[in-house]
Amino acid sequence: MKEKEFINTIKTVLNSSYIGDDCAYLKSLGVVISQDNLVEDVHFKLDWTTPYQLGWKSAMVNISDICASGAKPAFLTVGLSLPENISVDFIKDFYRGMKDASADVEIVGGDITGADKIFISVTAIGKTEGRKISSRKNAKIGQKIVVSGPHGSSGAGLRLLAEGKSEPQKFIDAHLMPSAQIEFSKKISKSMKNDYAMMDTSDGFMDALSQIADASGVNLEIDFSKIPFDEDLKMFEDYEGLIFFGGEDYQLAATVDEEAAEGLTVIGEVKQGSGVTVLYENNIKKHFSKSDVEEKIFNHF
Repeated sequence: MKEKEFINTIKTVLNSSYIGDDCAYLKSLGVVISQDNLVEDVHFKLDWTTPYQLGWKSAMVNISDICASGAKPAFLTVGLSLPENISVDFIKDFYRGMKDASADVEIVGGDITGADKIFISVTAIGKTEGRKISSRKNAKIGQKIVVSGPHGSSGAGLRLLAEGKSEPQKFIDAHLMPSAQIEFSKKISKSMKNDYAMMDTSDGFMDALSQIADASGVNLEIDFSKIPFDEDLKMFEDYEGLIFFGGEDYQLAATVDEEAAEGLTVIGEVKQGSGVTVLYENNIKKHFSKSDVEEKIFNHF
């Protein structure tokens, strides 16, 4: 799994306490900061996305990282590397999509340069005042596991696009124009007094659960029947795989105290042990180790 190997190597070389979560929490400055890259033909294809949709998603995936920390999304900077045949209309529509996705988040700068394909690099900054900031290493035994919304829809949309299909449109929309979970993040970060873990599910729902379990040294036990998903996913024979490993739903998964879980979708509990345990009907259990998960998630390389 090259991505995680590279991250661990970088963390070792730099000996930095900031590396490990999707956002670096700069407590002395009162901000969190994150950066994500999108590469043509790796993360998106112009055959099935418009410049507006690409701008929208480029903003949302970065805003989602800030939400995962519990901070308030505040600013974005945008770096674009573009082929020479890109038109002014592309730039106009791309930034219109970014602006519409950003809402109260301000785009404050960036850079543009040439390249053989489209490369998008966005830095996001969030404010931490009045909020308890999360870390994936903070899950505690006895906390409830909560999620912000349904999983599997984006993965289904990507599959439909790859197969040249256009229905159901709702799955394609879920993939091309996701929404960051700003209100869910705000509710948790303003209500939690104790440490808690939270991640977005950009690389897959199971990946987020597994990373929290591994970083915290606990077992996340979840009830499959309580996981929200669109019932139309059952049109796919492997719909369970889409729910767990489809990725890019940009929902949030968190471990919180019982009081903070009130009114939220609770799918399980943090327990002693390691990895992720899924409970099914008739007392059937399936355990996912860290290596089990890493074999199945999206490889950015």
